[in-house]
Amino acid sequence: MTAGIDLGHPQAQAIRSDEDVVRVRQLVRTVAVAVKLSLVDQTKVVTAASELARNTLVYGGGGAVEVATVDNGRRRGVRIVFADSGPGIADLDLAFTDGYTTGGGLGLGLSGARRLVDEFEIETSAETGTRITVTKWSR
Repeated sequence: MTAGIDLGHPQAQAIRSDEDVVRVRQLVRTVAVAVKLSLVDQTKVVTAASELARNTLVYGGGGAVEVATVDNGRRRGVRIVFADSGPGIADLDLAFTDGYTTGGGLGLGLSGARRLVDEFEIETSAETGTRITVTKWSR
């Protein structure tokens, strides 16, 4: 147990408000510290999680995140799954273009988040919403 978190089980957090985005950041940082990511890698994964949580809230209309520790036998890491039931992402290629934004931001959300983690998977459709899974491994 770390700060009241059972690292043996995935931790779920709803994303319905700005405060929930802050909670996601805190949860990810706690798990990243527990799996002994470097300070740089902690910052990278927390930044990616913050961007993706914000996207879940703003573009997906809210959703949920699940944060878990993972172990591949050689190293440990953090796996984070974001899910929403929103309208999906109509054009993934466009959404991954640096500078593209539909929300007036810098347009680095998806592409930036993808660069900050080691593994990035996305499933999206108008029928099911969007599910993004990211993993950051210890070095």
